[in-house]
Amino acid sequence: MTTPIGTQGYVPQLAVGAGNPEAAKYGKLWAMPEYRETAPGELMATTFLKQVHPNPKSKVIDFGCGTGRGALALAAFGDLDVTMIDFVRNCLDPEIQQACETQSHMLRFLKADLEWPIPVTTEYGYCTDVMEHIPPEKVDQVLDNILQAARHVFFSISTVDDIFGAKIGETLHLTVQPYSWWLMQFARRECVIHWSQELSSAALFYVSAWQRVERVVDGGLLNETNEAIRENVRINCAAGWQQVRPHERNDQEVMILGGGPSLPQFLEEIRRQKAAGLACVTLNGVYGWAFEQGLFPVTQVMVDSRAFNARFTKPIDTRNLYLIASQCHPSVLEGLPKDRTYLWHTMFDLIHDLVEPHYPAMWPVYSCTTVLNTSMLLLRMLGFGRFHLYGCDSCLGPEQQHHASAQPENDATVAIPVSVTGGRIFWCHPWMAAQAQQFIELIKFLGHEIEVAVYGDGLLKAILDAGAEASVLAHEGE
Repeated sequence: MTTPIGTQGYVPQLAVGAGNPEAAKYGKLWAMPEYRETAPGELMATTFLKQVHPNPKSKVIDFGCGTGRGALALAAFGDLDVTMIDFVRNCLDPEIQQACETQSHMLRFLKADLEWPIPVTTEYGYCTDVMEHIPPEKVDQVLDNILQAARHVFFSISTVDDIFGAKIGETLHLTVQPYSWWLMQFARRECVIHWSQELSSAALFYVSAWQRVERVVDGGLLNETNEAIRENVRINCAAGWQQVRPHERNDQEVMILGGGPSLPQFLEEIRRQKAAGLACVTLNGVYGWAFEQGLFPVTQVMVDSRAFNARFTKPIDTRNLYLIASQCHPSVLEGLPKDRTYLWHTMFDLIHDLVEPHYPAMWPVYSCTTVLNTSMLLLRMLGFGRFHLYGCDSCLGPEQQHHASAQPENDATVAIPVSVTGGRIFWCHPWMAAQAQQFIELIKFLGHEIEVAVYGDGLLKAILDAGAEASVLAHEGE
């Protein structure tokens, strides 16, 4: 993510979006003093503040900021933290350029093209006198980019032809459509229309395209067919592995190590905790990382049913404890010590007929979408309830990395912005968003049964800090 440099309040020009032919047109226009006499963003600032009621210090993107006077009004009268975006730098009035230097804590400029994904995300967006200037074939892309970058966006869109373009022999309003047409664009994206108004020459909207995470991660993120899962269970249950059994509650503290980007920064703390006697539970690929760091013995927990996960139990160490879901691919279990390996069962409605002939008495674990949440339920059944979560970020890292160590099968996954109560936004893969939503439900359901501490600065930590009352929302994109 690009950030301001120095005290100038400017962000370096992005490589994407360079060469837009419209930029040359507006570079010429902003050099004409008469073009900047009227600033629609400045005129609409009070309407935005009246309809939105943003909390002081809230972050806002001014999309297509023009002179910047609208952004300054939002910062001054709303006490807001505003990032201005435009694709030409000479659009800003001289006094706004000065304000970017003297008041960079509340006002900054980013040169970027709205036809490309916006490199920042905020709770609120402000877009006035912009959409009518977009070529018709680019409207969908620009609208999607704006709606993805801010959870709630205020639009003021002209519905009439421009006048000023004739001075340079150009048409400025390229997409002139009525209120009803713009309303349809938001409806197609299943936007929530917080407020709208049709004026004689403009259409005003305050909308959100962000949805509850459950709608984005439709279907529970199953990554294997039911038939393949059942075949894994059939083979594993017939192989004579012992299974887990419930235990009485104990007071032992447990470290759960997830593969999130923040994990390496806590290595020395994890070493100290382990030396102090805390049990160490690794999830999936963290097993190999723990081996490299000399953290064995550990308890390895796995639930994913795909064959490539076999590498997550190698190298085998007979000091370790292996808790492997019966739905895992049989190759995951190859070579594991019989006396140190236990099966456990989830997705019970799907597999119970295959489990019962081999384990007449069994204790299924409720199925969550990810190994982290499911592992806490499993460990609670085994008597543990005091958890320290390291590397359990449930979001991408500052360099957009998805795991602390290489996991190439996730490299092509599309990231989506996710917001929690309070407006903070994280970039996540869909499975991370699903994990965060279920984490909230898990904490609410087991809050009296477990104690959880999350380390780092990720999405799960933000949720826990908010008292597990956060709403997790995401923008799926197009």
